[in-house]
Amino acid sequence: MDSTIRYPEKKIREMLASGLGAEELGREIDGLDSADLLHAVYMLSPDDQRALLSALTPPRAASLVEELPDAHAADLIEDMSAHDAAGIVEELSSDHRVDVLSELDKTEADAIIAELDDEDADEVRELIDYAPDSAGGLMMTEYASYPMTATVREVVDDLTSETVDYHLLTVHYVYVVVKAKKLKGVIRIRDLVFSDPKQKIGEIVSPALVVSPETPLEALEAFFDEHDIAAVPVVDARQMLLGIVRRRSLLEALAERSEADSLKVAGIIGGDELRSMPVWLRSRRRLAWLSINILLNIIAASVIAAYEDTLTAVIALAVFLPIVSDMSGCSGNQAVAVSMRELTLGAAVPSDVLRVWRKEAVVGIINGMALGLLLGMAAWAWKGNPVLGLVVGGALALNTIVAVSIGGTVPLILRRLKLDPAVASGPLLTTVTDMCGFFLLLSLASQVLPALI
Repeated sequence: MDSTIRYPEKKIREMLASGLGAEELGREIDGLDSADLLHAVYMLSPDDQRALLSALTPPRAASLVEELPDAHAADLIEDMSAHDAAGIVEELSSDHRVDVLSELDKTEADAIIAELDDEDADEVRELIDYAPDSAGGLMMTEYASYPMTATVREVVDDLTSETVDYHLLTVHYVYVVVKAKKLKGVIRIRDLVFSDPKQKIGEIVSPALVVSPETPLEALEAFFDEHDIAAVPVVDARQMLLGIVRRRSLLEALAERSEADSLKVAGIIGGDELRSMPVWLRSRRRLAWLSINILLNIIAASVIAAYEDTLTAVIALAVFLPIVSDMSGCSGNQAVAVSMRELTLGAAVPSDVLRVWRKEAVVGIINGMALGLLLGMAAWAWKGNPVLGLVVGGALALNTIVAVSIGGTVPLILRRLKLDPAVASGPLLTTVTDMCGFFLLLSLASQVLPALI
């Protein structure tokens, strides 16, 4: 098999180096399916990625930018001239345009916006003020709207004409308005096609489900779960149509938030990371977490050092130290996950700390006793010493209660302190459960040391 087929990034790199024009590069790009194209782009260095965007025509470059994570796309265009970047940004759909510009510094974003035509610039300035995790932040302004007096034939002819540019939106609905912007209702495309061509669309319009621009992501998720529609119009207090939110845009936003939370929990601070990014940037982002984590581990290890004599006398305890801390950590992480979910859904707020603690403590007592019994029996069976079983089982039971109490309440406390619970809950939970687990096991063993030797 030709290596240029298996490794299209090599062909793209060679084409860039030879200075071929936009048409040749465009044909190479068009010949790749979406997955192969994305992989090829990620295999290029940031400079080559930027050179590729500059070499392509703005429409082709924009279609490529829409496939990339917003933060990564912003990193690429921020080093381009404002004029060249604006040519690409102008070809993006309105929602992607705002998402990418929001990732830039205000000075850089303003410079690009100034290069757009007046209508697009005004639209961007209006949309960029909405919170990114709200309907206003997700909505796009490309939609099909017509006055109530238009006939079915006029609407269908307009939708199918070459003069109307709906390539940015898969049209599922036609929105019926009065006075240019006030929403009166919606018509499904299939209903429009099978209606009398001479009929006015105002006679076949149906009431529209709507959301406000301030509607949060969680409420949008619940809305689309309840209603089987592809898009929902966004209106202001006067029922003026501002834009639409597609179900697909919501799913992408939820996936991005989930990915961001996963990266934060893993200790990758500062946004998306790709291996095509500069090594020093990736290293710095990871070290921001790891350097803190090593200090927390030293604190936990200091508890073991304080009970060195006990551990030396009963070396079997060393086997159970990681089990007690790990099992308690797992229980605590379950509590963290539930609290994070409830915070996201609005089912819990920071003032619910005591209520959450009471509910988690009950679960912790039940699970702690069950887990402690299992581990205690294993320790007894291994060494034939029931006292060792009581010490090990008791330490796990008590530490499980501590872990779920911390795991359930810390995210709420951090949210009250305006800190990100996705980043800070994990290290706090790990440190405390390790310290408490080590302390409980070794201090209990110290109290009954003669019975263990």
